[in-house]
Amino acid sequence: MNRPAYLLLITLGLGACSKSQPATEETKETKKFSLSDQTLKELAFDTVRLEPVRNEQSFSGQVTTNGDKTTKVFPLVGGVVEKLNVELGDHVSKGQVLAVVRSGEIADVQNQNSTAGTDLNIARKNLSVAEDQFKAGLAAERDVILAREELQKAQSNLGKTNKQLGIYGVTKDGHYTITAPISGFITDKNVTQGMQYTNANTDADGFFTIADLDQVWILANVFEADIANVKLGYEADITTLSYPGKHFHGVVDKVFNVLDPDSKALKVRIRLPNPGYLLKPEMYAEVHILNTEKGKMLSVPATAVVFDKDRNFMLVYKSKTEVDTRPVTVVKTVGDVSYVTGDLKPGEVIITRNQLLVYDELND
Repeated sequence: MNRPAYLLLITLGLGACSKSQPATEETKETKKFSLSDQTLKELAFDTVRLEPVRNEQSFSGQVTTNGDKTTKVFPLVGGVVEKLNVELGDHVSKGQVLAVVRSGEIADVQNQNSTAGTDLNIARKNLSVAEDQFKAGLAAERDVILAREELQKAQSNLGKTNKQLGIYGVTKDGHYTITAPISGFITDKNVTQGMQYTNANTDADGFFTIADLDQVWILANVFEADIANVKLGYEADITTLSYPGKHFHGVVDKVFNVLDPDSKALKVRIRLPNPGYLLKPEMYAEVHILNTEKGKMLSVPATAVVFDKDRNFMLVYKSKTEVDTRPVTVVKTVGDVSYVTGDLKPGEVIITRNQLLVYDELND
């Protein structure tokens, strides 16, 4: 091969090598991390907090009506239940007619009332006649005094029977109506239509029990070893079999000072609101009483902790292009809160939902 041709081949070879340089890994641009807008919509965020450490004690309990807003309804007179307007579980308003009773006792009072009215009219006329005769000198002053006493007695008798009829709530047709003294739900019913009864054989629980269920009580059983760990004012977290995953929150408002002789347990009462009337009397409840009297620690939602390779991590969000993976140590978890130590500061924003998607992208 002559020299010019050889130089030409070398030149072409070098040119080919030069054109292939941009395809190497060293010249590729590094792809930057960034969360898409769609991914951001699927995430949830919270902040690291410095809070008192809660100690949790778990007890069994039962939902009961609020005794301060529960009343039993008894009939005031014997008779026959002619009309029953409500059933067990119905909601009633104060003053609503629950039942209508036909009563012999009421008939007697009405007769007495009618007689008292007649006696009053007669007494008024007798007094008028006595006064006229006294003025005419045909009667003594004593006759006037006696007539006035009879009038007062007749007025008293009429007033007494009027009050009785007013207390009984007697209608114009002479029936006795049983009305609701408060608004609430019928939680117990011991009467049927057509039932005949007397005051002597009326059930000790009355005809109806009405309870306002806007607020209920939970009675928890605390055994002797745990009595010192429960005090007035402690917060309580309540769960039930009926609503798995739903938490109700209340406060310990009474610690009874008498142990149950059979179970050796102390009753503790938790008062809590009952929105939507979800909690029903006699429901079983799991009671978690929280004690926050000890020192403070960093707290995060328990769902925010990522467990990988025998370690726990938190994802600290700064921006859509900057998310830090921080190792932490979970000291304890109480309910839905975990107490942690590590490179975290109060107020830092952390990812609490779908954080595994971000963690995998950062650590692949």
